[in-house]
Amino acid sequence: MTKSLDIMQGTLELLILKTLSTAESMHGFEILRWIQTSTQGVLTVEEGSLYPALHRMQNRGLLTAEFGVSDKGRRAKYYQLTTKGRKRMVRAETDWADYVQAVGQLVEAAKT
Repeated sequence: MTKSLDIMQGTLELLILKTLSTAESMHGFEILRWIQTSTQGVLTVEEGSLYPALHRMQNRGLLTAEFGVSDKGRRAKYYQLTTKGRKRMVRAETDWADYVQAVGQLVEAAKT
C-alpha cells in the first residue's frame, strides 16, 4: 500500500517547474500524472491547486502557454518553462535542499 502525502505549502511551484523541465511542454493533466507517477503515487496534486498555480506562474513570466490538441483529440493548454522559469527552478532547488538539510538537523538534534 502506498502512503499518499499532502503537498507541503510552498513546494507546488518547484514540483511544477521540475516536471516541466522533463519535457518540451505539457498540459495540466500530464503535469498531474507525471508528479503522481514519478513519486509512485506518494504525491498527488489536486486540479483545484494546479491550475491556479499554473496561471500565477504564467502571470509571473515563469511559464508560457499555448493551446494544442491532446493525445485524446481534445483542446488543451500546453505549458513550457521560460528562461526566467528555469532560473527560478534552480533557485527553488537550492532553497529546497537548504530547507531539507535544516529540517534534518532539527530532527536529529531532537533525538538526543
